[in-house]
Amino acid sequence: MDAETDHGLAVTDETNVRHVVDIAGIMRAIPHRYPFLLIDRVVDMIKNVSAIGIKNVSINEGFFQGHFPNHPVMPGVLIIESMAQTAAVLVVETLGPEARGRVVYFMSVEGAKFRRPVLPGDRLQVHVVKQRHRGNVWKFHGIARVEGVSVAEATFAAMIMESVGS
Repeated sequence: MDAETDHGLAVTDETNVRHVVDIAGIMRAIPHRYPFLLIDRVVDMIKNVSAIGIKNVSINEGFFQGHFPNHPVMPGVLIIESMAQTAAVLVVETLGPEARGRVVYFMSVEGAKFRRPVLPGDRLQVHVVKQRHRGNVWKFHGIARVEGVSVAEATFAAMIMESVGS
């Protein structure tokens, strides 16, 4: 809902604003780095609600050397990790300055399903939706898609805590 300022300019309600977080913003939000940073961009983020992480899957990914050499497939656990990283960016962006120096840790994964392989050249879109948030615990549902087709899904919980060494 828009409100009007005393200057006649519209002010947008923050809950409906869709944000984009580029790779530099992702790296400010979460501590992951190559080779374990598994999202390249976050789009359509509505703080405290949902986000879509983008992962451009390349044959140059280190995990393809061993998974599998003659038939490269992105490991399902790394697809789930990309969901968690997308959710972590959503949490940090939602909390703002309060989240500086904190880390989001996995607590549980439930109902993980893998529907089709993710291959080099695929553009993985990781849709995460917040289900609930109590204290420092957040619960999400994630669906990963390639070209609009579901390739994996899971429900997972995470806790935001002080970083070790903070």
